[in-house]
Order: sequence, then C-alpha cells, then structure tokens
Amino acid sequence: MSRRHAAEKRKVLPDPKFADIVVTKFMNAVMLDGKKSVAERIVYGAFDIIENKTRTNPVEVFHSALENVMPQVEVRSRRVGGATYQVPVEVRAERRQALAIRWLISAARGRNETTMVGRISGELMDAANNRGNSVKKREDTHRMAEANRAFSHYRW
Repeated sequence: MSRRHAAEKRKVLPDPKFADIVVTKFMNAVMLDGKKSVAERIVYGAFDIIENKTRTNPVEVFHSALENVMPQVEVRSRRVGGATYQVPVEVRAERRQALAIRWLISAARGRNETTMVGRISGELMDAANNRGNSVKKREDTHRMAEANRAFSHYRW
C-alpha cells in the first residue's frame, strides 16, 4: 500500500430511474462480471416487488433498510506487546454505508427464494422492519464491540 497519498474517491452517477446515488452504489455491489444491465434489472425488479407488497415508495424502504443495517461501532484488531486486542472504534459514514450494502447483499444471496429479485426484495423489506440476517449481522457487530469495551483505551 502506497503511503504517498490516499486514492481519490470516484464520483458515482445517480441511477436513471430514481436519481439516487446510493441506489447506484447498491446496484454496483449487486453487479457480477461487469453486467450492469442485469444488476439494474434485478434491483429495479426488487423495487417493483417492494412497491406492490408495501404500497410505499421503494426508495424510502431501501433507505430505511440501509439505515437499520448501518453499524455505529465495530472492532478492529490492535497489536499491543505481543497480544492482539479487539478494540471497538466508531465507523466512518462512508464505511457504514459500504458495510450495510455489503451485508444486505450477502444476506440476500444466502436466502432461499428462487430468484435474486425475490431475495433482495425480501431482505430489504425484512431489514426495513428490523429483522433478517443483515440486521442480525449489525447486532452481532455491536455486541462484539460492547463485549470488548474494556479495550477501548487502546484506540488509536
């Protein structure tokens, strides 16, 4: 890793249907092998299912799901005098969003609906209602940070 300067963040264009940058980031994370149109079809299909089932704006459901999955604190390994401690640290806003997106997609891929559209829509609706595997992942992360609060003085 180069120590000269940090890599500059690339700007992401908002998605064409909802004009939302976070939806584009989610779509890019769903995408496999550079197949953007397939990822677009999956995400928009999931949003259509959410709209039909909940009778609300799917982007609002998506944002509430993302908000429910975002972690406040996480543990990072810190080596002090030959021992490795799990030190709880607060999560930066960008990382919170990236972790939430990653956890939502991995939880959706682990579900047992037949199509990816059904899996993503189900996981988003579950996360919006504060249940599902992605929310459980956030709870586990918070529990781990709480358990290791004694090592918080090793923060850097």
